[in-house]
Amino acid sequence: MTAIEKIELIKKGKLSAEDNIRKFIEKIKKENKELNSVLEINENAIEEAKKIDERAKKGEKIGKLAGLGVIVKANINVFGMHATCASKTLENYKCGYDATVIEKIKEEDGIILGMANMDEFACGSSGETSAFGATKNPRNKELIPGGSSSGSAASVAAGFCDFALGSDTGGSIRNPASHCGVVGIKPSYGFVSRYGLIDLSMSLDQIGIFAENVTDAAYALEIIRGKDEHDPTTKNQGFCNPILSEKIKKIKIGIPKLTADEKIWKLIKENVKKTAEKNNWEVKEIELPHVDLAVQTYYPIVYTEFFSGTRKFDGRRYGKKIEDSCGEEVLRRILGGSEISKAEHHGKYYRQALKVKELIKQAFDEAFKKVDCIILPTVPKLPHKIGTKLSVEDMYSYDPLTIPANLAEIPGISIPAGEINKIPVGMQIFCPRMEDGKMLSIAKEFENI
Repeated sequence: MTAIEKIELIKKGKLSAEDNIRKFIEKIKKENKELNSVLEINENAIEEAKKIDERAKKGEKIGKLAGLGVIVKANINVFGMHATCASKTLENYKCGYDATVIEKIKEEDGIILGMANMDEFACGSSGETSAFGATKNPRNKELIPGGSSSGSAASVAAGFCDFALGSDTGGSIRNPASHCGVVGIKPSYGFVSRYGLIDLSMSLDQIGIFAENVTDAAYALEIIRGKDEHDPTTKNQGFCNPILSEKIKKIKIGIPKLTADEKIWKLIKENVKKTAEKNNWEVKEIELPHVDLAVQTYYPIVYTEFFSGTRKFDGRRYGKKIEDSCGEEVLRRILGGSEISKAEHHGKYYRQALKVKELIKQAFDEAFKKVDCIILPTVPKLPHKIGTKLSVEDMYSYDPLTIPANLAEIPGISIPAGEINKIPVGMQIFCPRMEDGKMLSIAKEFENI
């Protein structure tokens, strides 16, 4: 049953919000010990659901999320819960306010079920750097679920919630969505407010959605999007919800010449061919200049902005001093950002990276003059086994196909494309900035093949 079908049943009194939430809470308590995808459960969730049922019985208006259960990545503030960022630094930090996205969910009677595990401070691509232990992949418990929004993706895949929130800096929603076989949306930069997000990189971060299908993900995105006075990067934008819109007309699909495992590319191209033939869409190969520099461009920006953002974790205002309590990957980024910042009066790294970011953005702008969307694999390789020792370079090599969307500020979605050796593989769709609705409409066509 989809989330949207549940809402209709709850509104008609054929399903209670309490039953929906109780089943999720019981399932989390029973199965989470093995998966470690949820760090904290909202013990008030069932009572909150009962109040929605009472209002529905009285004939009072209930919200668009009427009793749906939501898991939230632990770097997004939820009043009264712990936004730990999966770090010992903030393990005792209790949120004093709701992030804008949480306010919007609560206003529509969505219920927060709990806080999801993640790579510590969103530093990681595997779900293994959490101070509270690695998240396991529900599709194959020996494999990484991907990161950094590991717990959010795994929670959707495990059936712990109707949808989940994550954050995406360079693929942190789409990467685990691919590995866990679910849908993951990174909206355009400025499409969703980041107020209340404990950021990794202010120039790149976006809050987004995990769901089991495109329709549910689009419905949730409709709720959380929009301009926010607390976040000056947000914009008012039209949104063509694929649930309501007409079937998308003939389009041109661009296939970029980027490197990925041959089996993964073969699977993606098979999906493109089937859908294009069914809809009479055109497919053409395209060039994306400078995109091969995405990883080298991304990390100087992230290191510098993360270093700047962590200066507030000094042991006096929020939790413990970060350098004394964080893990190896977090410390690597802090030290790297410190060194880049020291050299910045020469303009060596950060400002140069920002210049290349603009070149990559321009490359996508030029490409979208010729095609309506760009399709490629989400991750260039299959996930490794949990505990495998990888070099820093090998770990960062999970990201070259997801990072470009963050640098270009465009929307990206990962949808299930099939399996290789029983391991889920995700397909990415990119569209021009603020054309998130168009991207979702295209994704829905692929889901229908």
